[in-house]
Amino acid sequence: MMQGEQSLENCPVRQVMQGIFGKWSTLLVLALAERPYRFGELRRLVPDISQRMLTQTLRDLERDGYVYRKVYPTKPPSVEYGLTGLGTSMLTPLNDLVIWAGDNFARVNAARKQYDTEGKA
Repeated sequence: MMQGEQSLENCPVRQVMQGIFGKWSTLLVLALAERPYRFGELRRLVPDISQRMLTQTLRDLERDGYVYRKVYPTKPPSVEYGLTGLGTSMLTPLNDLVIWAGDNFARVNAARKQYDTEGKA
């Protein structure tokens, strides 16, 4: 994965993965896979995310090219978010990982409890 002068900080895989696996990123990408949403709809869809965090996460996803932002000239302006082609291209591997996480949650949770019980925390 790393050759020559390429350091861990500059690793392309790490750079891409960090953007996809932020606390809210995966959830928002999967929501936008259904259809484009307005900001307020996303806010209601994910009620435990703050408005500031939703804004920042959408900006990060837009910056990385996964999400587009379209402003409609209404009063007040309406903003819609949806997946770009790049965002859509990650859905199959992302869905596979989500299924894997669901299938293995009990095992991971049991391992965490065992670790915590043994006093290693």
